[in-house]
Amino acid sequence: MTTLFLILIGIIILMCIWLNNVSSRIGIPTLLAFIVLGMVFGNNGLIPLHLDDYDFAKETCTVALIFIMFYGGFGTRWESARPIVSEATLLASLGVVLTAGLTGLFCHFALRWGWEESFLLGSVVSSTDAASVFSILRSKRLGLCNNTAPLLEMESGSNDPMSYMLTALMLSILKGTASGGIIVWMLFAQITFGAGCGFVIAKYASWVLERVKIKGEGYDSLFILAVAVLSYAIPNLIGGNGYLSAYIVGIMLGNSEFPGKKALVNFFDGLTGLMQVLIFFLLGLLARPANLHSAILPALTIFVFMLLVSRPLAVSSILTPFRKYSLKQQSLISFVGLRGAASIVFAIMATVDPAPFEQDIFNIVFCIVLVSISFQGSLIPWVAKKLDMLDAGSNVMKTFNDYSEGTQMQFGSIEITPGSKWEGKMVKDLDLPGNMLIALVVREKNESPHAETRSCSQETGLFWLQRPLKTRRLS
Repeated sequence: MTTLFLILIGIIILMCIWLNNVSSRIGIPTLLAFIVLGMVFGNNGLIPLHLDDYDFAKETCTVALIFIMFYGGFGTRWESARPIVSEATLLASLGVVLTAGLTGLFCHFALRWGWEESFLLGSVVSSTDAASVFSILRSKRLGLCNNTAPLLEMESGSNDPMSYMLTALMLSILKGTASGGIIVWMLFAQITFGAGCGFVIAKYASWVLERVKIKGEGYDSLFILAVAVLSYAIPNLIGGNGYLSAYIVGIMLGNSEFPGKKALVNFFDGLTGLMQVLIFFLLGLLARPANLHSAILPALTIFVFMLLVSRPLAVSSILTPFRKYSLKQQSLISFVGLRGAASIVFAIMATVDPAPFEQDIFNIVFCIVLVSISFQGSLIPWVAKKLDMLDAGSNVMKTFNDYSEGTQMQFGSIEITPGSKWEGKMVKDLDLPGNMLIALVVREKNESPHAETRSCSQETGLFWLQRPLKTRRLS
C-alpha cells in the first residue's frame, strides 16, 4: 500500500511539473492548473483521493503559508521598494480593512447575510495573493511604469497578516468571546508581539549568518528554514501575529548581505513554488463539485463587487492623497488584486473553527479564488497594455532579490593586426558587444589621451573592460 501511495505522489508531482510548462505556454495561470488537478484526484474526481479532514488541511496549509509569507519578504528588494514603502504599508493595512468592510457591507445588504458572517467573508478574501502576483510579473516580464511593480509586490507580500487578524477577530465575535477590552488587547498583541519578535529574530539570525561559519553543504539553507518556522511559531505562541513576524524576518534577511545568499534565494524560490502547489492542490482535493452550484452565484456576485467597487475604492482612497498616481495606474493596481493562497487558508481556518455561521464560506471562497486567478490572472498583461502602463525600458526583475546589477568585471586586451576588420576604424564605429567598454588604446606603445576620437591602425592594441549586462540574473 505504501509503495502504491508513493507511486501516486510521484505521478502527481510529475503532472504538476508538466502542467506548469503547459500553462505557461498557453497563457493559463499555473495555480489554476493545480486546482483542476486536485479536483481530478478529489473525492468526486476521476481518481478519488478521499480527503475530508479539514483540520489536517488547515495545519498543512498554515505551514505552507509560513514559507510563502517569509519569501514574500525575502524576495523583495528593499532598494526598489523604499520609494513606495508608505503607500504599500497603507494598502497592506488600511486597504485590507477598507476592502473587508466594503465587501462585508455588500454581503449584508445585497445578499441579506448576517452582520458577523458578512464581515467574516470580507476578512477572509480581503488580502491579495503574493504568489500569483510574483508569478505573473516574473513569467510575463511585465515592466510597469512609475514604480507600480514594487508597489504591487510589497503590498501583496505584506497584507496577509492584516487579513488573518481580521479573520481571527470575526471568528471570536461569532463565538461571543470578544469583548471591547479583549479586542483591543488582541490587536495590540498581534501587532506588537508579531513585529517585535520578527525584528529580534531577524537581527539574531543576521548576526549568526555574518559571524558563524555554518559547515556542510546545504546546512545554511536548513538554518534559514528553521528561522522561518520559528519566526511564525514564537510570536504565535504568545499571542502575536506569526505571519507578520515571518514577513518582517524575510524582508530583513533578504536585504542583508551574508555568504551563500544567492543559493538561498533559489532554494526558497523552489520551496515557495512547492508550497503553492500544495495549497492549491489541497484546495482541489477538498472541493465538492456537487456543492459548488449553490456557491457559484454569491461568489460571482461578491467577486464582481470586489473587482469593480471595494478594491478600487480602497486603492483610490489611499493613493489619491499622494498626488502622484494617475487614474490609469490606480486602475491597474486595483485590477491586480488577485485572491489566492491566503484566502484559502483563512477559509479552511473558518471552516474548522467552532464559531457558528450558516453560509458555505469554504465553497464560496473556492469559487472566488478560481474566478480571480483564471479571469484576472489571465488578463493582467492585456489590461496593463490597454491602460498604457507598460514600460519597455523597465526591468521588473530588478524588484526581486535574485537580481544582480552585475558581477566581477573581466579585463582583457586585443591586438589590432594588419588586415583586421577593425583596422582604420574609429573606436566609436567598432561593432562591440553591449557589455564591453574600451578602457585604453595604446598606439605604438603610447597611450592615447583621446581614445574615442583616434582610429585603430597597425601596431595598435585595445585594452577592454567587460561588464555583465544589467538584465542578467543570478543563477
